[in-house]
Amino acid sequence: MSKKEKTPDIVFSVSWEVCNRIGGIYTVLSMQAKALSERLNDKLIYIGPDFGLEENELFSEDKELYKEWIASCKKKTRISVKAGRWNIPGKPCVLLIDHKNVEDELNDFLFDMWKSYKVDSLNAYGDYNESVLFGYASAKVIENFQTYHKLTKKSVMAHFHEWTTGSGLLYLKMNVPSIKTLFTTHATTTGRSICFNQKALYQYFANYNGDQMAAELNVTAKHLVEKHAAHEADCFTTVSDLTATECKQLLEKQPDIVTPNGYEDDFVPSGTKYTKARKEARAILKNVAENLLGYQLDDDALFIGTSGRYEYRNKGIDLFLESLKLATNETENNKEIVAFILVPGWNIGARKDLQQKLADSNANYNLCRRFITHDIHNFDSDLIVNAIRSFRFNNEKSDKVKVILVPSYLHGNDGIFNKCYYDLLIGLDLTIFASYYEPWGYTPLESAAFGIPTITTNLAGFGLWCSTEQVDISNGVAVIHRNDTNYFEAADSIKDNIIQFASMKKKEVQECSKKALNLAKDCSWDTFISYYMDAFQIASKKKN
Repeated sequence: MSKKEKTPDIVFSVSWEVCNRIGGIYTVLSMQAKALSERLNDKLIYIGPDFGLEENELFSEDKELYKEWIASCKKKTRISVKAGRWNIPGKPCVLLIDHKNVEDELNDFLFDMWKSYKVDSLNAYGDYNESVLFGYASAKVIENFQTYHKLTKKSVMAHFHEWTTGSGLLYLKMNVPSIKTLFTTHATTTGRSICFNQKALYQYFANYNGDQMAAELNVTAKHLVEKHAAHEADCFTTVSDLTATECKQLLEKQPDIVTPNGYEDDFVPSGTKYTKARKEARAILKNVAENLLGYQLDDDALFIGTSGRYEYRNKGIDLFLESLKLATNETENNKEIVAFILVPGWNIGARKDLQQKLADSNANYNLCRRFITHDIHNFDSDLIVNAIRSFRFNNEKSDKVKVILVPSYLHGNDGIFNKCYYDLLIGLDLTIFASYYEPWGYTPLESAAFGIPTITTNLAGFGLWCSTEQVDISNGVAVIHRNDTNYFEAADSIKDNIIQFASMKKKEVQECSKKALNLAKDCSWDTFISYYMDAFQIASKKKN
């Protein structure tokens, strides 16, 4: 954005994941907030759901902030609003709203969406109604804020993230067209559903019709909210060139601008703090692994990791395990490899016997399941558990590759590691994110930001941004070519990179780490936030 172009007077940013850590969009918004706040100050207001929690460590309420307006808003709209600060870098202003207060208005609004946009909600299920209600309530709050503060002639913008808030954008278009709107899809509903249902997304991509596939996969209501929000927005954005192509095909709308996801390096320690944190993390990983496995590991064992949501195929967990199995038969590998799968599952809690073993090395311990750190409800039907068994990762001392499943969120209180994800990530030597469907891919970017060399694929937005020619781990980030038909070839390429990395000398590893860091620096929010400022300008200039 040029210096001569004014910033908006108010920007509302609406998402389910404001002060609500449930997925990848939380990472996007919470890391973005500092850079955006520096440019907009308190002209930036985030809106998220209020679940009535007595305590929310992510939110600090300020009962004096917008006090009079909040009282007026409750009277006019019946929606309860809490104002305060989001406890993240930048400390942005945030409004948490109780959307349940207007639940009795939902059916009328669903009819309005049908009448204006032919959004068919009759066969909707799951989280559809609550998402639509949250979007609707958010828009009502924004409308009331504009009216109360006499901002009808000011530049007011509302940015809605994902289909789960798209209904709010449609409400504003129907009722308050003077408010400029932006819509970001972080992954299309239909594209994700195609992949979830084990269909080949890429091989037949040019022949897919979004409306037809949404009907076949029973996601029509969500798809139509998303599609119409994309078409009606004054500026439609997505996070990568990969997803832009997907939007054009499945939503029949080319994004106005791609707004790639950056990162803030505030949470990455440097200098002696980095060395200390890495040493501590490695010691914790080694200690848990040794107590779980029942024997000592080599001091120079190679610690490999993968992480993310539990999406066995989409996140490439299947390919990760396939490549590790290939590595077990690699005669060139003389280094012990311990692979950690840090993917939250349907867990009951930390294994009691492992907890006792960690507290007392003489405690009794069940060696029958020495590949999993937490108990899970669906042990016998869990996809990762069954894959570990079928690949025969027995985790014997003589095995070259050991695999450890950590099916828990790592927020610092999991009962085994009791460390946050980033505090363990820094102790790994190499990470692998063999994605099949990944609109952006924060996990490999975070890894690179910590100086941990990483392997990703060209089917991740970040991997595509790096370069599809960057196939060698010596570059710090290796991008593996993957499609619908080269599964085993891709697994072999990942295996080759693992073995190459395992054979590197200390100086080569350090150089590899530096290259990963340098590449990550190019992805900082200080750089990427300019795309958002450009998006605001696109929205402001759109003629209604």
